[in-house]
Amino acid sequence: MASLNDVCKGIIDDVDEALAAAVVDLESGLILGVSHNVPYFTQTYLDAVAASAVDMFRGKSIRNTEKLIANMRGEEPKPMIKEIQFVTEKTYHFMTLVPGKPNAMAVLITTKQANMGMGWASLRNSLPDVVPHCP
Repeated sequence: MASLNDVCKGIIDDVDEALAAAVVDLESGLILGVSHNVPYFTQTYLDAVAASAVDMFRGKSIRNTEKLIANMRGEEPKPMIKEIQFVTEKTYHFMTLVPGKPNAMAVLITTKQANMGMGWASLRNSLPDVVPHCP
């Protein structure tokens, strides 16, 4: 079985203009696996990006909104966000939960020259290979 870093490398090798792929633990914010081809992506940089991604899925304002919605529906609060895509000046970011692993998130970052459909396809197609590596 390939390591999680190898799975991440396969994701970026699969997408033209891919810069990085990672799997992040949503409870601790730790990077479980990562691969990138950008020299300035230091560990500090990667940790900061991972923490920001965790905040988008599980941050305080997100949790408060999920509680509000659950209360309005008469349900127990639960994480509701499954996928996020956002665009910066120069990049696309694709983020999705790992199926069956609600505390693991897979991330792909590409340049804006990448095909967004290919980004999603590669990330989603890699998820079965990610699952065994996640707690």
